Amino acid sequence: MPRKRQRSPGEKKALSYAKDRRNGYRANDKASRKAIPLRKAKSHRADRRKAAGALAAYEALGEDAAALTENALVKDIGRIKRWAKCPDRPLAEHIADQQVHRAHREGRKQWVRLQLELAQKRGHSGFSWQWQGDPQASRFDSR
Repeated sequence: MPRKRQRSPGEKKALSYAKDRRNGYRANDKASRKAIPLRKAKSHRADRRKAAGALAAYEALGEDAAALTENALVKDIGRIKRWAKCPDRPLAEHIADQQVHRAHREGRKQWVRLQLELAQKRGHSGFSWQWQGDPQASRFDSR
């Protein structure tokens, strides 16, 4: 049996970024363990309720309508409550977003320090917040 080709650390990292995924819902990832089965169960219950309602009215229907209802129940044509889990985000996309948020936070911190220094030079004890999240406006210029 041929041996697998060994990958370099860079190749491993690139594969990891491409294949690994992260939860992108900004919610507790442990909650998915309960939420996903619960949503699927609710969807299935709604399907069963719909089928039970159709079967209850089955005897009162005409021959053509009854055949159509039976076909819909057997083939799942009229399934309306379908829930499917959205896929998680690729690791590369997740890390890129983390870096953007990190830069935004750092820019805000530098902007606050600068504004506080300027307010203290003017003799004020504080300043009013007007941070707009613009990274260019928040650049800290060391003088």
